[in-house]
Amino acid sequence: MSGIPDSIRIGNGAGFWGDNLDAPIRLAEKGALDFLTLEYLAELTLSILAHQRRLNPEAGFVADFPATVARLIPILKTQPGLRIVTNAGGLNPAACARETAKLLAAAGMGGEKVAWVSGDDLMPRLGELRSAGERFRHFDTGEGLNYFEAAVSGPGSGAGSARSGEGLVSANAYLGAAPICEALDRGARIVITGRVADASLTVGPAMHAFKWGWEDWDKLAAASVAGHLIECGAQVTGGLLSRWQTVPDYAHIGYPIAILTAKGDCHITKPEGTGGVVNRETVTEQLLYEIGDPARYHTPDVTLDFTETDVEEVGKDLVRVSGAKGIRPPATLKVSCAYENGFAAKGDLVVSGRDAARKAKATGEMILDRVNQAGLPLSRKYLEVLGAGATLPGVETQPGELKEVVLRISVWDKDKKAVERFCREISPVITSGPPGISGYAGSRPKPRPVLTYWPTVVDRDHVRAIVYVRGAGELAS
Repeated sequence: MSGIPDSIRIGNGAGFWGDNLDAPIRLAEKGALDFLTLEYLAELTLSILAHQRRLNPEAGFVADFPATVARLIPILKTQPGLRIVTNAGGLNPAACARETAKLLAAAGMGGEKVAWVSGDDLMPRLGELRSAGERFRHFDTGEGLNYFEAAVSGPGSGAGSARSGEGLVSANAYLGAAPICEALDRGARIVITGRVADASLTVGPAMHAFKWGWEDWDKLAAASVAGHLIECGAQVTGGLLSRWQTVPDYAHIGYPIAILTAKGDCHITKPEGTGGVVNRETVTEQLLYEIGDPARYHTPDVTLDFTETDVEEVGKDLVRVSGAKGIRPPATLKVSCAYENGFAAKGDLVVSGRDAARKAKATGEMILDRVNQAGLPLSRKYLEVLGAGATLPGVETQPGELKEVVLRISVWDKDKKAVERFCREISPVITSGPPGISGYAGSRPKPRPVLTYWPTVVDRDHVRAIVYVRGAGELAS
């Protein structure tokens, strides 16, 4: 078919919200890319965005993305074939698209098309979904979601919640690659989604470029493997590598590029001259990352079988990945929910001097006892002595007396007053506890509302993705 390229280069410049701010710029400058993806969302991220959206209806998207676009504009002008695909829309893709369009329009790029995808946010449709038989059961425990009635009545209403008296604040289905492909087919230069499967950010551009069929399962599998390998950014170029000592120049680590061909071949590399490494070891570690059953790795686009996948070094920082097979995806889509669940706080103190570890433990117990004495017992508390093996339970620590440790206390309760009292009991130990306590010069900790994750599924026939495409100038006005 005419117009189909032999290959495309897709680079991913972000593996989470908070990743290296310069990575997308360096990757776009040096990667000779056709598509730049930016993968920002995780379950924790959606909870943060849900809290922000409750405070401001125009918030709820990844605020770093418009700033990144502003820095990318000179590159977009000199590389007219480069397109950007991101899930930075979070819980408010339309608002993210408007902010992005304003930047493009102000830079004289008002003719460029910006797309956003909606339909993953199930909150406005909870009543309809309940009538259709959805119950959002926890897919590990099978427990029913008692927050349904509260969510239908509105977040924070407290209606009908059997356990907490509080409701859902977000419920987002993991969409697949089809709406991304549609947006690119319609000429979008920048595609902004909400919650989509991470690998779908790569599958969408591949489907657009190569015009593969949506039931060509092995090619969908090849694109999904590519997306899975680059979705976590520098993890496939040496980040988190078990033998980290072998990784050159971590300070300038390069971010990954997937080279896909129309035949379904996949190679992983990084820009020449950057730090890090791409080899069989880095690719294999990332290939196995968060996949569960390697014979049935479910995505919205395809179910993958990794068991016969071959990982082969074919050049310096160039790895060929082949052999993944695909079958039809499941009839359900994963849903990420968050519900209001009390308040939490954390306090840290540095404890030094003779017998520091025992002193820190005694100080922590003293603080918690004082909260108890105030008649506000905390439902959950966790005391850690960092430096004494607290983060490595069951692992033998170095012998010898510790002269310096960090005391960390984390607490949770449904009653905000109990958490507030804990926050107020940390400073008094400076003069009413053992000697050698420091690290208290910062502000007092404050209770923060807790949003708890609830993983579930929804029938894919009950989810409708909608793609909007507008000129940046039109959208910005």
